[in-house]
Amino acid sequence: MSAFLLTINIVGLDGGRSLPAAGHLKVLRLDTLCILGPPTSPSRQPDVSENLTMTVTLPTVLLWVVMVTDCGIAPLNNGETRIVGGEDAPAGSWPWQASLHIGSTLCGGSLISNQWVLSAAQCFPSDSDVTVYLGRNVQQGENSNEVSRSVSRVIKHLEYDDKTKENDVALLELDSPVKFTDYIRPVCLAAERSFFVDGLSCWISGWGDVQTDGVVLPPPQQLQQVSVPIVSNIQCNAAYGSITPSMICAGPSITGKGFCQKDFGGPLVTLNGSRWVQAGVASFATGCGYPKFPGVFTRVSRYQSWISEHVGENQLGFITVFSSSSQASPISILSVVLSVLVSLRPSSL
Repeated sequence: MSAFLLTINIVGLDGGRSLPAAGHLKVLRLDTLCILGPPTSPSRQPDVSENLTMTVTLPTVLLWVVMVTDCGIAPLNNGETRIVGGEDAPAGSWPWQASLHIGSTLCGGSLISNQWVLSAAQCFPSDSDVTVYLGRNVQQGENSNEVSRSVSRVIKHLEYDDKTKENDVALLELDSPVKFTDYIRPVCLAAERSFFVDGLSCWISGWGDVQTDGVVLPPPQQLQQVSVPIVSNIQCNAAYGSITPSMICAGPSITGKGFCQKDFGGPLVTLNGSRWVQAGVASFATGCGYPKFPGVFTRVSRYQSWISEHVGENQLGFITVFSSSSQASPISILSVVLSVLVSLRPSSL
């Protein structure tokens, strides 16, 4: 089996001596591996015989090591783009967005492979029939790029707690695979050890209500999108008192930006390089876009093993993402990088 050596040189802002952090990474799918630097760096496809060296200047987005299928690519989204306080999303902006119809209930979801959708466990309190729409832009009117699928099985996390919303995650297996188009594509998933810094820009999308008192989207009920920053679990817990490490929060401290009823199960994504990575699954919030109450999401990276166990990791695009801010300590960031490299090193090459 082929392998290569990845060497990371962490360089301080003072231009001082590089700190080498060498690790070995066993590559199973070299044809789909990308090494991405800071967001301004283009992705590149390494030759299988290369020994790769990356130099990273702190602070920045540190590193992506991507072993994926063709996930997280939105050809029709230029990256500049009414969930509460949001705006209309042009068709194809979020090609993994799924509209889940469970009886009379509407939830969101995300396509993670050609036959699996990720959503929230709370959306499936019973064994009701589920229809999944992909490539959909409006709930009322024609969707020329849409396909629909029935669901052959729903897998809810066995330890889901409906009261606390702990482990609010579910997988839906479609009754037949879908063909990828510019309007229907899978999202990448945040892998274990991913780190999302407070203030990191993310996006949420859905067809949910536009006000807390049940005001629905006006016709034609076009998919809505809104940009929200990550909020630290410490700050989020100050608002709710029940935030766990399996949750991640996002939302500004101003009114009018957040998710609402019927958005549950939808994706929280962030753009790294040229790929979109799902960091969270919409779970709960106090009100809809209330100030000082961020939206709470199931933290996807905590469920890599659970998702892979049911779907099969070869079908998925897990990405380990590290993000930092100008306030981050280079030593603390370096320790994270080193710990991940250790975790990636196989027992033998």
